[in-house]
Amino acid sequence: MASFVTEVLASSGKLEKEDLSGKISKMSRKVEDTKEEVCDMINKRYNDFLPSLQSSEELMLQVDTVSKEMDTLKNCIENEVQNVHVAVAEYTKLKQQLEKNTVIITMLGHLKEFHSAMEEFNKALLEKKYVDAANRLERARKSVGSLKRWKTSELPLLSALSSELTVQRENLIYHLGDEWKRLVIWKLPSTKEPAGEMSFLKVELKLSSACSKDGELKPPTLLSSVLQALAIQGDLQHKIKLFSQVLLKNMLKPLVMYASLSVRVTEQQGEGTTLALQCLEESDEERCAPSKVYNKLLLVLKTLHSHLLDVSIGDKKLSAILGELIWEEMSHTIIHDCLVHSIPTNSSQLEKYNTVIKETEEFEKSLKEMEYLQGDSTDLLKYARDVNCHFASKKCKDVIVAARKLMTSKMHNTVKITPDSKLRLPKLPAPSSEGKVKPESLKEEVTMENSKQLSAWSLRLPACRISESVQQLMELALDTLCEAVGSSTQSALQLFFTVRNIFQLFYDVVPTYHKENLLKFPHLAAIQHNNCMYLAHHLLTLGHHFRNHLPQPLSEGVATFVDMVPGFRKLGAQCFLAQLNVQRAELLERLSTAHNFCNLDDEDNYTAASKAVRQVIHQLKQLGTVWQDVLPVSIYCKAMGNLLNTAITEVTAKVMMLEDISSEDGNHLQTLCQTIIDEGPLVFIPLAEEKKNKKYQEEVPLYVKKWGTFKELVIVLQANLQEIVDRWADSKGPLALEFSSSEVKNLIRALFQNTERRAAALAKIK
Repeated sequence: MASFVTEVLASSGKLEKEDLSGKISKMSRKVEDTKEEVCDMINKRYNDFLPSLQSSEELMLQVDTVSKEMDTLKNCIENEVQNVHVAVAEYTKLKQQLEKNTVIITMLGHLKEFHSAMEEFNKALLEKKYVDAANRLERARKSVGSLKRWKTSELPLLSALSSELTVQRENLIYHLGDEWKRLVIWKLPSTKEPAGEMSFLKVELKLSSACSKDGELKPPTLLSSVLQALAIQGDLQHKIKLFSQVLLKNMLKPLVMYASLSVRVTEQQGEGTTLALQCLEESDEERCAPSKVYNKLLLVLKTLHSHLLDVSIGDKKLSAILGELIWEEMSHTIIHDCLVHSIPTNSSQLEKYNTVIKETEEFEKSLKEMEYLQGDSTDLLKYARDVNCHFASKKCKDVIVAARKLMTSKMHNTVKITPDSKLRLPKLPAPSSEGKVKPESLKEEVTMENSKQLSAWSLRLPACRISESVQQLMELALDTLCEAVGSSTQSALQLFFTVRNIFQLFYDVVPTYHKENLLKFPHLAAIQHNNCMYLAHHLLTLGHHFRNHLPQPLSEGVATFVDMVPGFRKLGAQCFLAQLNVQRAELLERLSTAHNFCNLDDEDNYTAASKAVRQVIHQLKQLGTVWQDVLPVSIYCKAMGNLLNTAITEVTAKVMMLEDISSEDGNHLQTLCQTIIDEGPLVFIPLAEEKKNKKYQEEVPLYVKKWGTFKELVIVLQANLQEIVDRWADSKGPLALEFSSSEVKNLIRALFQNTERRAAALAKIK
């Protein structure tokens, strides 16, 4: 009966389910037991640090056995679930229980993986198999990461594993860093030493290639192992970045910046290769040529490539990683400390610069072969190829710097300009000629002269003196315009407007920079006046001479300087007029000490008046000497005449204001005024040769407006009433030409007592 029931139950699947249920219950208990044993073992190993190698291995075997039984049972259940549809609910419950057990088994598998990885890591680290050690440590990290994703993981255990993982990673990094320090040894100058060329002579870089002890890896195998292990741990980029910074600062940049520095490479059998900076004693160059810079840099980079950087890290070479870190800064240094200074200063040298372009191309080609560079075109090569643009920019900058230096130099160093002096202009080809004009053809000079002469004095400056620096400034402008004639359109535009900027800079800088001296020293004011007139004179025709030989749009009328002429003339005139005002004020101040020329019968008053007159004459003579042979004769005579006129006008006004002039006062006044008449013309000495000055001394009335008035005043001071009436001559005499009737009457009343004769004379002055 029992066997029959059993057969029925078996056929219905009920007995099988009961057997499965029993098996699962037993398996669950077994899994829980195994879990407790594994966790206990892990805690003892990584938390309590108890040695249990044998028990842990047996436990791992037990885990493997349980895992296999679980797989078999899982397959059996899944097959049963598929065949029996009526027990879906019951089998679902059983499946959930099984999945829970599966999770636990998976966690135990990760723990096993972590433990195995850490054991293998320690072994590999002892054997200096750094790549294997790094890979095992990475595998252990992934196992811990997998455990952290399960919510059922025990937190204390995970904390212990994470801590162990961190400690061992730092241990590996320390060992790798120690190996790196033995392979790459820097010797640097002390930070306390002053930075400079000589301090870099202590820089050395030693790349060790010595054989290791027995059982250890030998370079380059060891080097490759260290670098790959650093890459696996994500620390390689940081290590190479630090290396690149030291390399740039202490070796690559100094080699570019200092022409006297070179690199010495020494290879010693069994000890490695050493790169050291040394000083070239025979080198006296201020700047290093691009070819020499490239050779020095390539020697360093090739040595590094062959002894250190020729290692593949993933899909990239280590040299490519270093190149990405140093190239931008290194190329910037090469440009600003080498190529900038190699740009020609003369357009005739531009063709020779193709050599530098080829050297730059070869330099970059070598870097690409060693995989320092990846791109096709870099800023370095672009800069070298844009030499025309850089030439114009550098030329313009140098011209402006030179011009400013001339403008801020001393003005009193002068040169003589005569009417025969002509601006030496280059001989330019006819406007119809084709092609660019080479600067060599501009060396032949001719004077700009027309075959049909208007006058011998047309477009000629009068004889005068100008600053030597202004003459050099004009020569600088001419040289720059000659460069523009033989340049490209863009360069020509830059150079032409640089010349305009030179003159605009003169207009702005000189009056400001020399402001105090121009007011303080009349000699400099006269020179500045001449300088401005000299520049204005040549600016009239300068653009016309070059216009047809410059590219468009300069040839279409833009190339002109005529618009600047009025400004320069005004600038020169204002400067000299300001000095005249200063001198005029000094004259009036000296005359103010004469006590208005009254009561000259008093000895003190006469002494003061006499001193004032002598000081005025002395000041005018000093000015005449200072401006002699400096100002053009016409300007000189007008200036001296203006100042002398100021003095006699002031004296005349003071005398005319006197209400009572005694006989003695009149004599003193006549003596003082006669002194001015006698010595006044002698201040007109525009030329160095005394004989030639007589002409201008005789022409004093032409330059001194009130000279006739003053002479009439002197005559009146010594004349009697009849002589005064005769000189008036019914408003037709010389006295009437200089004074009004009221002024003459006032003089008569001041000079003569009130008598019938005076009344009769006054009546005749109408």
